[in-house]
Amino acid sequence: MALKWHNGDYLKLANEDEVGAALRNGSPAPGQYVLPHCLDHKEMASEAMQKKFNEGPIGFITIRPNGLPGMGKCLSQWFVYCLVIAAISGSIARSALGATPAAGMIACVVGTMSFLAFTGGSVQMGIWMGKPWRGVALDALDGAIYATICALVFSWLWV
Repeated sequence: MALKWHNGDYLKLANEDEVGAALRNGSPAPGQYVLPHCLDHKEMASEAMQKKFNEGPIGFITIRPNGLPGMGKCLSQWFVYCLVIAAISGSIARSALGATPAAGMIACVVGTMSFLAFTGGSVQMGIWMGKPWRGVALDALDGAIYATICALVFSWLWV
């Protein structure tokens, strides 16, 4: 957030107010939505559904509860997530390397596992949900930073 390299990850719709009004009119519950919505391949084969896909737009929408977003809850969840990744990475390193490995091996295993955990979801979003590859690359850079910190801490504090 401090470096602001993710500022361009999300674009603004030119008709944001109209889209917001249309969504409010439908009163969607918080959740994930897809447009156009298609239940199965049989429905996909219909001329009407093919027309919807060809005319567009095609999108994935996440609706969150109304109200100002609270950073406290998100940061708390992120902290717990980082601890879980660190614990799993450390556990794998301990199983793979034993009790007294070299610091470089600790950093290699913990860093690799942490990097995969921090970046894998973003790559999947790029493949399946159309997340722009620039955003995926920036997430991978973030993941490399977090993984490096995790690897250095484990190398330093290994018991």
